[in-house]
Amino acid sequence: MAKITDIKGIQIGHAQDFDAVTGCTVILCEKGAVAGVVQSGGGPGTRETDAIRPGHFVENAHAILLSGGSAFGLAAADGVMRFLEEKKIGVNVGVTHVPIVPSAILFDLMIGDATVRPDAKMGYEACLNANETDFVPGSVGAGTGCTVGKPLGMGNSVKSGIGSACIEIGKGLFVGAIVAVNAFGDVIDAKNGEILAGTRSLSAGPVKIGEGRFADTRNVMKSMVGKTAVGFASRQNTVIGCVITNASFSADETERLAKMGHNGLVRSVRPANTMFDGDTLFALSVGSKKANLNIVGTFAEQAVEEAILDAVQSAVSLGGIPSMQDLAE
Repeated sequence: MAKITDIKGIQIGHAQDFDAVTGCTVILCEKGAVAGVVQSGGGPGTRETDAIRPGHFVENAHAILLSGGSAFGLAAADGVMRFLEEKKIGVNVGVTHVPIVPSAILFDLMIGDATVRPDAKMGYEACLNANETDFVPGSVGAGTGCTVGKPLGMGNSVKSGIGSACIEIGKGLFVGAIVAVNAFGDVIDAKNGEILAGTRSLSAGPVKIGEGRFADTRNVMKSMVGKTAVGFASRQNTVIGCVITNASFSADETERLAKMGHNGLVRSVRPANTMFDGDTLFALSVGSKKANLNIVGTFAEQAVEEAILDAVQSAVSLGGIPSMQDLAE
């Protein structure tokens, strides 16, 4: 089975504070990579996304940052920029090099210590931890404070994390994804529609995986129609991630790759792209292989699906929120 680290030209690193239950993840592409982005949720927190859109001066990114900490967590990108500048990586402007670090954040302030957020020091640490041979999934990096299933509040949510997947399409052509899953709603197995992790029932007793006792976020939302006070946990969400391929694509094609990969998010998270979410997916073209965008994009969707499942399956309980692993015991 292919691994995300089979894609050459990237290094991935985490940094986190387990006591505060927050962290960040960096994807370094020090030689530069054509980048694209699709931002589909109604509550985004992003940085440098306009710079990489087609038709702009800059096409290449030198890193992608995924971070917790809500808007405060965007400060971690400063540390990534400092790390790259010290290595003279970035756009050469004569007096220095300016690294391009598109970034997206998720809201994890309701778990752990809300006064501690990823900052420049943590972003720099993630770069120091980055390597090209190993990716650790679960409740680490940007996944440290991730939870899913929150329309009834954090007390009925399930711990999530960050996950990855990679597919070798053929002849050394790869596409993969890294996704931090902090969804308002439920994570679904797209093959059968089963809720794997999400809003836990209000009924007495612990909810066990496989007993059909998840509340189903759609049913919770339906029950709130017509009520004057809707108790949604409306600021505690967002799925962020990155599709990566060793195919050689233009800026337009790489943006389309992000859009096609985003279909995997829609298939695996229910509901997705609400006004409560800041769902954002980047894409990186880091290789030189000639490939058909339609083919790579089709498997990018699958990679995003599998990365989302990996995120909830690899998570561990933190901050008083149980993981799938604990619920299944």
